[in-house]
Amino acid sequence: MSHRNYAEKIKEISGVNPYKCMKCGKCSATCPSYSEMDIKPHQFVSYVQSGEIEALAASKSLWKCLSCFACVERCPRDVKPGKLIDAARQLVVRERGGDYLSADEIPALLDEELPQQLLVSAFRRYKR
Repeated sequence: MSHRNYAEKIKEISGVNPYKCMKCGKCSATCPSYSEMDIKPHQFVSYVQSGEIEALAASKSLWKCLSCFACVERCPRDVKPGKLIDAARQLVVRERGGDYLSADEIPALLDEELPQQLLVSAFRRYKR
């Protein structure tokens, strides 16, 4: 898959338009993992825009993101950098041999104490 295709796949999985970003940096300013990241949330958006996916896949930011979505809440343009980071993380996992979650696998994972919202969220995330 080409860099352009990876960037398009990240946009598809996340449902985000990174081109709305105005580089204000509010997402990075609110990030609790900011000091641990080599590519900050606002820079991550720029990398997706320019198709620099290899650098993103190799960055420690991909795994340092807490998925707290503080950046999503703070963004004035609704860019949602945390969702881009999460989508890139999913692509890397899939490339390493991870796979999609199918509906047939869900019954075996059920636990009475498991919140249904968690199952729905996991299914939405991993079915793409």
